[in-house]
Amino acid sequence: MENLERACSPLDMANSMARSGQYSMTDARAAIDDAVRIRAGGGVSGTVTAAETAPVASAFSSPREMPFIDLTSNRIAAPDREIDVLFVLKKPQVILLGNVLSDEECDAIVAHCGSRYTRSTVTAEADGASVVHEGRTSEMAFIQRGEAEVAERIDRRLAAIAHWTPECSEPFQLQKYDKMQEYRPHYDWLDPDSAGHRSHLARGGQRLATFVLYLSDVAQGGGTVFPSLGLEVFPKKGNALWFLNTDSNHQPDAQTLHGGAPVVKGTKIIANKWLRQERYG
Repeated sequence: MENLERACSPLDMANSMARSGQYSMTDARAAIDDAVRIRAGGGVSGTVTAAETAPVASAFSSPREMPFIDLTSNRIAAPDREIDVLFVLKKPQVILLGNVLSDEECDAIVAHCGSRYTRSTVTAEADGASVVHEGRTSEMAFIQRGEAEVAERIDRRLAAIAHWTPECSEPFQLQKYDKMQEYRPHYDWLDPDSAGHRSHLARGGQRLATFVLYLSDVAQGGGTVFPSLGLEVFPKKGNALWFLNTDSNHQPDAQTLHGGAPVVKGTKIIANKWLRQERYG
């Protein structure tokens, strides 16, 4: 009841209770639903009170709004470009899209960042600080909203493809991988049980979906790998990889473990775009 009064997410609460090992997910959700009914003036499960004038919906009964890609056709008509659907994995959803960016757009983004790259970092779970980690050896650069016309054009295109407003997304994060550089398997979603991640969740909510834009071809290696799925996607300039990081209730999906395999020959440059629950800022 105290957590509900503090506007904590019922889904986050149930997930945390289940992860503690003290409760099953079924029991956790039932307890939270009882608390929601009491707050609404109803009774506890299995009882009927005079205050129960109408049924109260479960806090977990309805899926929440999600970004999505329309797969009713093999081609997607974005406002300024025809996008090819190359493959689809349904669960977890992983989609490879072709012809998302032109060669000229890829080159323009790469040129815009020029020599701005610095060593890539990860978010520390303890305090949310950006720290260098041995598992991520690439270099990174950012393109802030409003900084470059080509990035704004691509941002609008991705928003149309994903049916999600650009304001509910993070700025483009470019990653450059030279020979033998990699990003070991990790999750893109933010862990609500991590103190460091909670500060980032407060800026726009959960990362619901990821776009990986491939800005260069790679002669050998450098694939995007999903170890639990036995899947590897190799970079092709102009293509984009999309995957959902959560289920329909915005809960982190452990099947989305992924990484960037070491580059063997060539240079891999990608741009990440993370779609958030709410306005990012």
